[in-house]
Amino acid sequence: MQVRAYIKRLLPAVCAVAIAASCAGSKKADSTSGPEVYVTIAADANFMRFSDRDSITWYLEKCHETGFNHVVLDVKPNYGKVLYRSEYLPYLDYIEGVTPEPLNRDWDYLQYFIDECHRLGMKLSASFSILPCGSPYWQRGMCYRDTIYDRQLCVEYRPDGTFGDMRTTRKAAAFLNPARADVKEYEMELIMELVNKYDIDGFSLDYCRYPDAESDFSDYSRCEFEKYLGETVENWPADIFSYDADGNRIDGKHINRWWAWRAKVVSDFVREASEAIHAAKPHVDVEYWAATWIHALHMSGQNWASPRSSWPMAYAFGSPEYQATGFAPYLDVFAAGAYLERVHGADDNESIEYAYNRADTLLHGDCRLVGSLYAINHDTDPDNPNNMYHAASMALAKTGNLRVFDISQIHKHNLWPSIKRALADHPSQN
Repeated sequence: MQVRAYIKRLLPAVCAVAIAASCAGSKKADSTSGPEVYVTIAADANFMRFSDRDSITWYLEKCHETGFNHVVLDVKPNYGKVLYRSEYLPYLDYIEGVTPEPLNRDWDYLQYFIDECHRLGMKLSASFSILPCGSPYWQRGMCYRDTIYDRQLCVEYRPDGTFGDMRTTRKAAAFLNPARADVKEYEMELIMELVNKYDIDGFSLDYCRYPDAESDFSDYSRCEFEKYLGETVENWPADIFSYDADGNRIDGKHINRWWAWRAKVVSDFVREASEAIHAAKPHVDVEYWAATWIHALHMSGQNWASPRSSWPMAYAFGSPEYQATGFAPYLDVFAAGAYLERVHGADDNESIEYAYNRADTLLHGDCRLVGSLYAINHDTDPDNPNNMYHAASMALAKTGNLRVFDISQIHKHNLWPSIKRALADHPSQN
């Protein structure tokens, strides 16, 4: 894998620029500008839908007419291939069971989206899966065609007590190890290629995390954790955790520092990516989506809260070290994924209302909050208090913004009118 030396030269300057920018104040929501209304376009669910330019134009005009003013376009899904012109990664011309015609487009997918969005007065953010590099289910993707990924893949410690790299798992994606210096440097190179080449309005860090608690247990991570710990881990991995006969996790003596270290790995990468993007193009928003149930995300290293929030101390894994890993200050936009069915209930921790209230509290105003919904959870039944109109209205009321996943679901269930009505009824439009 080729890694260009300019990244090494760039980062010190990037840090200096970022520090100066942070002193000037971070980007905040402008209450006079109206809501940001995002629609997401996943690569796999829409591969054929957007295989020609006429279809792209039709759907974007439909989005604009509905009231969406920002598109989040998936340009690097979990296969590790891409939907833009890259010097480093091949073009994604095939997803299992779906092959668009022509096989190799003679036009630039991402550039066409950008041009059409800007023609319509809409913004575009490129969504980029940072660490996935293949599909274990289909046994396809970059890590199945290039041996250069062998040493860089996450090593899983599985409930049966065995170890193995992620190509042999049955999970959604095979992940690279975010703790590795060569992985971080390479991902930075990919990010900056896209940012410098395309006139995007935002860069969305997707899958910028560990896959789950089972990763990474490579020798590399063991050495890096021991440096962080300041001592040798005598019983590996039992001093982190082990499993009982039923595959249940038994925590070891270093478990809390392990969670904090992994969260720091993710937080440090988010910071470095944010600094580099803003140094190159200050107007490009750095965005991050995560589920609102933050108390369960320590297993993937995602502390999206403000480091000023003491929320981790209410949980067994909490520590001052873990609290310090909050990466909200490095973001311009946090999309709070309340992928829940119930809309109302300020005291109901399974409701969208509760999720957005809590997210707002945990962020401490460090970045803009966007209420993110899972479209398929909400129907168009006017008598259903959990329908899309009410869900979208709640997101707008609590965060001032709205993001809906995914355009395929919106179209399939004809949620367009519900979203349009919620936007029309929002106070900013009256």
